[in-house]
Amino acid sequence: MFAFAAPADNIMVVAVKIANDFVFMFSPFCDTIIKKRVVNMQENKPFLVVGLGNPGAGYANTRHNVGFMAVDCLAGAGATWKNEKDALTVRMDIDGRRVIFVKPQTFMNNSGVAVGALMAFYKVPLENLIVIHDDMDITVGNCREKIGGGSAGHNGIRSIDAHVGRDYRRIRIGIGHPRDFGLPMDPADWVLGKFGPQQLELIHGVIDNIKLW
Repeated sequence: MFAFAAPADNIMVVAVKIANDFVFMFSPFCDTIIKKRVVNMQENKPFLVVGLGNPGAGYANTRHNVGFMAVDCLAGAGATWKNEKDALTVRMDIDGRRVIFVKPQTFMNNSGVAVGALMAFYKVPLENLIVIHDDMDITVGNCREKIGGGSAGHNGIRSIDAHVGRDYRRIRIGIGHPRDFGLPMDPADWVLGKFGPQQLELIHGVIDNIKLW
């Protein structure tokens, strides 16, 4: 067991390593429940809720696929997904709003292709785009929200920015960074690694508390 200062949160966190699965034993979880933000949403227009990830069974439960995991949970186990515009989608009415959940099937680096096509097809304004994705600069078990800003090296976000612009809402789910644990691992390998069972439990806790509005 050891303590370290989480770079993104500027707090001390205690972690323990169990069979290669780092588990946070203490964290304030102050950002786990997404706080409502003031955004100029157009309530009479559809909402596009996009979870980022890579298609294929080999990528299931990897850190980079936490966006897919989130929209699967938000849409519900009984959702019927269909193929359209290089993505899997499901349409629902939630709280009086028309919502299209999206899992791009273009692979991460080209996510913007599917997002741009679906926004044009459903006439979704940028204010009604919500993208859920992994973030290495946020500790596991925490989640933050932002509107606009840079991609921070996330290729899926970079692709979406290039196709539709930056001023959309992002829900960033923390997956941690190998440097937090002193691991000499390439970040590209880290994001494609799978969550261990304890980390997966924390991720599910975060996803269960996501609020879209």
